[in-house]
Amino acid sequence: MITFNGKYFLASMVLLAVLIGIALFVKDSFVRPFLGDELVVVWMYAFLAAFLLVRPLMLSLFVLVFAYCVEIGQYFRLVEVVGLQNNKLASIVIGSTFDWLDLLAYTLGWGVIWVFQKQQVREV
Repeated sequence: MITFNGKYFLASMVLLAVLIGIALFVKDSFVRPFLGDELVVVWMYAFLAAFLLVRPLMLSLFVLVFAYCVEIGQYFRLVEVVGLQNNKLASIVIGSTFDWLDLLAYTLGWGVIWVFQKQQVREV
């Protein structure tokens, strides 16, 4: 069901600003590649939750599986297979480098969502 949740939308915009800041200004070996991947999963969840009325567990699992699929696409060099290796936007969005640690980061991001949702249930 389509809806609008301002709280999730605001959270997604804040997270997007943080992710853009990380991408533009952080050049390290932990925050950008690992914490950034965790936050991407949380951002995707918040953005979708702003517009979709779906059970939180289902939405969070969808986001996690989607992130895994993107990473698996990187393993199989999806950008090259579909001929988009020269398209900078496609290379950034889809990615081109597989890393097992990214799967861990996505899972930890899902864990952040799960803990947050459990906390929300307790407050109600």
